[in-house]
Amino acid sequence: MTETSSYRAVMFDLDGTLLDTAADLGGALNRLRQEQGLPLLDEQRVRASVSNGAAALVKLGFGEEPGSVRFDELRARLLEIYMLHIADHTKAFTGINELLQWLTDKNLGWGIATNKPALYTEALLKQIHFPSPPGIVICPDHVTHRKPDPESLLLAATHFKCAPEQIIYLGDHRRDIDCAKACGAASVACTYGYIEADDDPAQWQADYTIDDPTQLTTLIRRMTRL
Repeated sequence: MTETSSYRAVMFDLDGTLLDTAADLGGALNRLRQEQGLPLLDEQRVRASVSNGAAALVKLGFGEEPGSVRFDELRARLLEIYMLHIADHTKAFTGINELLQWLTDKNLGWGIATNKPALYTEALLKQIHFPSPPGIVICPDHVTHRKPDPESLLLAATHFKCAPEQIIYLGDHRRDIDCAKACGAASVACTYGYIEADDDPAQWQADYTIDDPTQLTTLIRRMTRL
């Protein structure tokens, strides 16, 4: 008898879950600080804020809040620098390609649901080689409501022709877990990602928690029973 799984697809958050982008995002912030005559920030401090995007990095690096003229100027320049260095150091976390190969071998779909704008997501993915291409890449440009709203995963379910409950979603931020829970998808909290010092992943109430990306294949195999 052929084994079957109730799950049909695995979806990943991008920054801090699928790809380790901190060195390039943090590098862009520190390059901008150098342009402004400021000292470099500690890499680990910057790393913790990466999942919150460019706005959070500008606030971290310059203390500017969204809405100010200086904030908008700094954010635009940060993104300009980031685009120039978008894949200098970025790579898949250890264990990710093994998982993607396993998903491909088992005919399970995989994709990306990210709050990173499509301009940067597409530019980055062109520079990264995976064992198989993602079946779908969902950015804020493709939905009306970004995560934690479940619209991204509902769109993924439509693409993979399955129920949301047949999707496993992996993410390193509470909004990812809330997104999954809102539509009934299985949630995996990836604490190897970019977690702020005052955040506690145990409070996210994910279905599963993984601290080491090399353990992902074992976890997904157990969940799917394949």
